[in-house]
Amino acid sequence: MRTRLIFTIVSTILEEAAIVVIVRWGLPSIGVDIPWPGLIALMLAWLGWSVFTYRIGSRALRQKPLVRLPAMVGSKGTAVSPLTPDGLVKIQGELWVAKSAAGTIETGQEVVVVAQDRLKLVVRAADSGQGGTGAIDEGNDNQDQPTNCQTQAERLQRP
Repeated sequence: MRTRLIFTIVSTILEEAAIVVIVRWGLPSIGVDIPWPGLIALMLAWLGWSVFTYRIGSRALRQKPLVRLPAMVGSKGTAVSPLTPDGLVKIQGELWVAKSAAGTIETGQEVVVVAQDRLKLVVRAADSGQGGTGAIDEGNDNQDQPTNCQTQAERLQRP
């Protein structure tokens, strides 16, 4: 972070110098004259913007890294939009595209992640009473064959 601070200070000084050159020599050559108080106000505004963006960037760099998808299995969240079967869920403060493992899930309903399908989470209603992390495919008549969701969930649970 110290290197970033030094780089930011040096680049802000160079930006302020560029503003002085443009306002004092560049603009008068095309007939635009900005008085000294205007130049000082412009430089203070640019300095304020630089401090603001530095603080926002520092906060973003201090945040914990995003959760990896395999670690999401078993996490609980809330449906942000109806899952019929696709929709949005909010898990650990992040929005994810998800699909329902079985049935429709209404907005605001608690969900549990049971698997992943590429970059899409597979979820079930938290109060559905299903144990484990396996998803149930209602369209699968042969219950002895695991669904794609079950297979992925089992793979993710292996050490």
